[in-house]
Amino acid sequence: MAVNLRGRSFLTLMDFTPDEINYLLNLAADLKSKKRAGIRGNSLAGKNIALLFEKSSTRTRCAFTVACNDEGAFPEYLNKNDIQLGAKEDAKDTARVLGRMFDGIEFRGFKQETVETLAKYSGVPVWNGLTDVDHPTQVLADFLTLKENFGNLRGLTLVYLGDGRNNMSNALMIGCAKMGVNYVVCSPKELEPDSNLLAKCREVAKHSEIKIINDPHEAVKGADALYTDVWVSMGEEALKEERYKILRPWQVTSDLMNATGKDTTIFLHCLPAVKGAEVTEEVFESEASKVFDEAENRLHTIKAVMVATLGQ
Repeated sequence: MAVNLRGRSFLTLMDFTPDEINYLLNLAADLKSKKRAGIRGNSLAGKNIALLFEKSSTRTRCAFTVACNDEGAFPEYLNKNDIQLGAKEDAKDTARVLGRMFDGIEFRGFKQETVETLAKYSGVPVWNGLTDVDHPTQVLADFLTLKENFGNLRGLTLVYLGDGRNNMSNALMIGCAKMGVNYVVCSPKELEPDSNLLAKCREVAKHSEIKIINDPHEAVKGADALYTDVWVSMGEEALKEERYKILRPWQVTSDLMNATGKDTTIFLHCLPAVKGAEVTEEVFESEASKVFDEAENRLHTIKAVMVATLGQ
């Protein structure tokens, strides 16, 4: 089946079929190969791209900027102090202004409602660089990394350890449900995923299971990948002491990696990492750690999203 994503926004993987997600992953792999061969593209030649950032960023900002440059587009970085969004102007009006000047808009910020409003009123493709409840471009990078290590996605088992109701866990659960990856959320009971999202993902999952297992050593048995994220999300800094106390037993250690029973298990993290908190330095620096492959793959998957939705 031919896949055509031109003109589409990329707000959540829930909006995309498995075939469409596979298309983006295959395109990303092709663009990565070309990048490493020194082959530059021109799919976005002459396009102007607005990069809206309410939250700070390393990988998302750099990936979108380099992707634009690689494909001939002109990126314009706009942080919360550069424009009126959320201050003197609402998202609806901002969308209608930017949509008349730019060909595509990336948004990284707090509310999912904001990125949805930008997509609804701008008239151009809008890409979700992260919100408080979702992080779809990161999951594409995670899936490309899994495919590079295992050759496939369907049938793999990914275990997420830590804050099970944060945006990273949500996004992974959606992606795994779509792509037939068994997903295990391992968290304290008070940090389990939203029940409505969990039910929806279980309904979507046709070729895999989504489980909640609170005990880390039980949860990781048979896992192909262990995944974690910082224990304190942006905007929740006041909860640091409480979160560290609650989540200490869910730290990814070498003992936990060995408890999978597989010597092929890899470690993933969306970064930045607080080494010594959610993951030990030993695991982070081990051969099983694929975090910097994963970080590089942000570029290639983001480029694929832009090329697929806006490119010539």
